[in-house]
Amino acid sequence: MKPHLVLALAGLAFAAHADVPAPPVAPERPYVHEKHGDRRSDPYFWLRDRDDPQVLAYLKAENAYVDAVMKPTEKLQARLFAELKGRIVPDDATVPTRRGNFEYYVRYTAGKEHPIHCRRGVQAGSKEEVILDANLLARGTSFFQLQRVAPSPDHRLLAYAVDTVGRRLYTIRIKDLMTGQLLPDVIADVTGNLAWANDNRTLFYTGLHRETLRWDRVLRHTLGTPATDDALVYEDRDETFNVAVYRSPAGRHVFIQSGSTTSSEVRFLAADTPSAPWTVVQPREPLHEYDVYDGGDRLFIRTNLQAKNFRLMEAALDKLGKEHWTDVVPHRPDTLIEDVLVLRTHLALQTRRAGLSQLETLARSKREASQALTFADPVYVVSLGDNHDFDATTFRYQYQSPTTPESTFDVDLQTRGQSLRKRKRVLGGFQPGNYVAERFSAVAADGARVPVSLVRRKTTPKSPKTPLLVYGYGAYGYSMEPYFNANVLSLLDRGFVYAIAHVRGGSELGRAWYEDGRQDKKLNTFTDFIASTEALHAQGYSSPTHTYAMGGSAGGLLMGAVINLRPELYRGVVAQVPFVDAVTTMLDATIPLTTSEYDEWGNPNDKKFYDIIKRYSPYDNVEAKAYPSLLVTAGLHDSQVQYWEPAKWVARLRKLKTDRNRLLFKVDLEAGHGGKSGRFEKLRLWALEYAFLLELEGRGR
Repeated sequence: MKPHLVLALAGLAFAAHADVPAPPVAPERPYVHEKHGDRRSDPYFWLRDRDDPQVLAYLKAENAYVDAVMKPTEKLQARLFAELKGRIVPDDATVPTRRGNFEYYVRYTAGKEHPIHCRRGVQAGSKEEVILDANLLARGTSFFQLQRVAPSPDHRLLAYAVDTVGRRLYTIRIKDLMTGQLLPDVIADVTGNLAWANDNRTLFYTGLHRETLRWDRVLRHTLGTPATDDALVYEDRDETFNVAVYRSPAGRHVFIQSGSTTSSEVRFLAADTPSAPWTVVQPREPLHEYDVYDGGDRLFIRTNLQAKNFRLMEAALDKLGKEHWTDVVPHRPDTLIEDVLVLRTHLALQTRRAGLSQLETLARSKREASQALTFADPVYVVSLGDNHDFDATTFRYQYQSPTTPESTFDVDLQTRGQSLRKRKRVLGGFQPGNYVAERFSAVAADGARVPVSLVRRKTTPKSPKTPLLVYGYGAYGYSMEPYFNANVLSLLDRGFVYAIAHVRGGSELGRAWYEDGRQDKKLNTFTDFIASTEALHAQGYSSPTHTYAMGGSAGGLLMGAVINLRPELYRGVVAQVPFVDAVTTMLDATIPLTTSEYDEWGNPNDKKFYDIIKRYSPYDNVEAKAYPSLLVTAGLHDSQVQYWEPAKWVARLRKLKTDRNRLLFKVDLEAGHGGKSGRFEKLRLWALEYAFLLELEGRGR
């Protein structure tokens, strides 16, 4: 049968039998990959052709199928959307942050999707000035993302970047804050990463490769000149490295950082002399990662030089090589240094110990041990906040837990006294005392102890019949933090337990935790998630017939691998923009981001890593067996995980799986990796995902 007839008949099937709609059938077109003497059949390879009308027809057919199957839940989705939206304060604002003689902040107004950027003078009685209203910029667009809103050093100009497709290709514009007019300068198809020089007319920004989307170069733009004349100041030809540019809070230097997963290199120049040559701090070396912070009269370096969990060192501006670096905070095997704030008189460190984030402070004038702030909750996350004033005598941090909404604190660096500046309000009757957060460790097959954080209503019983949602990620060294999630309340209030499995591949237990979950040890990520689920069952929180799993992007890979290994542990799974065609993608250097991820997954051009990746790649390991019910999502313009990966995976699952469980594929045809833009519209997908879970559980009230 001709492919277009298969799609057409599938559409007629679910139109004629609304009670039990027939799913779309993706045609098979013979295609074979050959590598290292191995042949892999890929009959859905054709789905990657965006220009093939049948591809778009297939994606639309999948969306129509989702709509048909989920039609009985329309009222539930509407209630969920109203709940999610109803928890958001309509008129809200961030705590102002001082920059020079102004305080900058962002506010939202009722009914508006996008932020309004504002400022006011630091003098008492200063009036608000709206410097950028994203709602006006977003008019007439189906997708709108604002990136890097940056005032010039003299605060007369404002640079910002906009993406109206979702592909993360930004256009930089500059606004004159004195006249309110846009300057004629337009810099298109770049990253949105930018930094001002001190002359207030030079802007550095990061460009990217148009096909692979790798951040590969930094350019210098002079206001009033065509972007085509912009000077290339640095290009990194190593395809495993990405480049970014940033200006320090001290305002003395501009930095360019080149980094791969396991190596980095930083160069800088004085912000007063933007045309000067750039100076390398320390030439790149394999397995040496370092970050540089501007201390005004010196540089501070967070480095893993002979320090797996990093240490903090310093260097004089005229003696930069690592041989000249001296310790400020020595390496501690039980403490990972994650980030550093450098102010004129003090340092603040964001660290991690025993799986929980920490904050430490120390004076620059003394060589004393750093002092840690203490927090009472058993499960929480704390991080350095918005700090732009190099001369400040306080610093800001953000705190939250599964039961405590995001909270902004200022700390006096002399007295260490803390003041709560704002706790985010959650509407809809939320009462923190109705919920309880817990933490325990699951034991993996090799004896590793995997942290598990969870939250539930106090009245929700531990029972084999209690529904459980387990979330996971486990890649790139990103720790999956136990944030407060107002959306999850819609599940908790319907009797769910929500758990996060802090699997290897993240950095929750330090750098070794990450290294034990990447490349040739990647399987640990998947078996950790399985062990966490089994431990939750053993402790009585739920059972397989009431357990669900969720993960996105690399966490979607986790979902795909886990259900290939142990599908019987889960009743339903939500795989959000999942990276599931790992072998094919990592062999194709033309696909965005592939080459920069060799250090994470391994380069399959090497047979060793080809075999490792093929062993767990979800698409390559689909079998003729029963799988849980699945809801899979994708974005047509996704630059991180191309839409065809989940499309191919769904097609193969639909052909081979032996069960009658649901398999739904929802494709956003107007967005990318992050889904819809705007603070309300993105909630519609959450409502669909939750309705999918609640209906499976029979709790669709």
